[in-house]
Amino acid sequence: MTDSVFISSKNIPVRERLIMALDVSSIDDAKNLVELLGDSVIFYKVGMELFMSGDYFGFIEWLQARHKKVFVDLKFFDIPATVARAIKALSNKGVDLATIHGNDAIMAAAAEAKGNLQVLAVTALTSLDRGDLEDLGFKCDVQDLVLSRAKRALALGCDGIVSSGLEASLIREQLGSRLLVITPGIRPVDNREDDDQKRAVSVEQAIRNGADYIVVGRPIRDAADPKAMAETIQSQIAAQFI
Repeated sequence: MTDSVFISSKNIPVRERLIMALDVSSIDDAKNLVELLGDSVIFYKVGMELFMSGDYFGFIEWLQARHKKVFVDLKFFDIPATVARAIKALSNKGVDLATIHGNDAIMAAAAEAKGNLQVLAVTALTSLDRGDLEDLGFKCDVQDLVLSRAKRALALGCDGIVSSGLEASLIREQLGSRLLVITPGIRPVDNREDDDQKRAVSVEQAIRNGADYIVVGRPIRDAADPKAMAETIQSQIAAQFI
């Protein structure tokens, strides 16, 4: 992997580069956390846990009424026509980003149906390492898989990818700034507790490796003072753009 620095040059307000993952068990818990975080977070990821917890789209409207941006992380994966219809329906909800899984036909169908919605292709989940990928039948290096999927996503009209910060610099080196790179699995390097994120990086590493956005969940949600932690991360992001 290259040691070069690839700071994002995209016209994204610095405080919108932090996406908070609302991985909580109920809509009420999500609302309480958003209200607690206040203006420390502008962009929120809403995923499968909240989808199963209540009025998902009502909650999205609640976020939008508070001038928050929304990343729908449902990782659509089905036959291309079904994914296309789901993406087309979602494009009418005013959300900003959405994730898909799948092969070339699925990515192409989603890209054609997306309208103003920005579609992100998932490359390899940050909870997977090479051994996990081999168990799934991918007989290749993680970096090779991520780069291959990134190249296909770009060619097929997707707006960006979800990628570990470990692969972000390779993507920037090979593909430049044409794709959005959204990086989850953000963890402190020191005093990190064990969890299911195997390919994790720090805030600074992710930004320097070329991430346009970072997704942070548990380090904020489980902090003694979530708002203070969010502001600390905002400061760490901002410091990379000085």
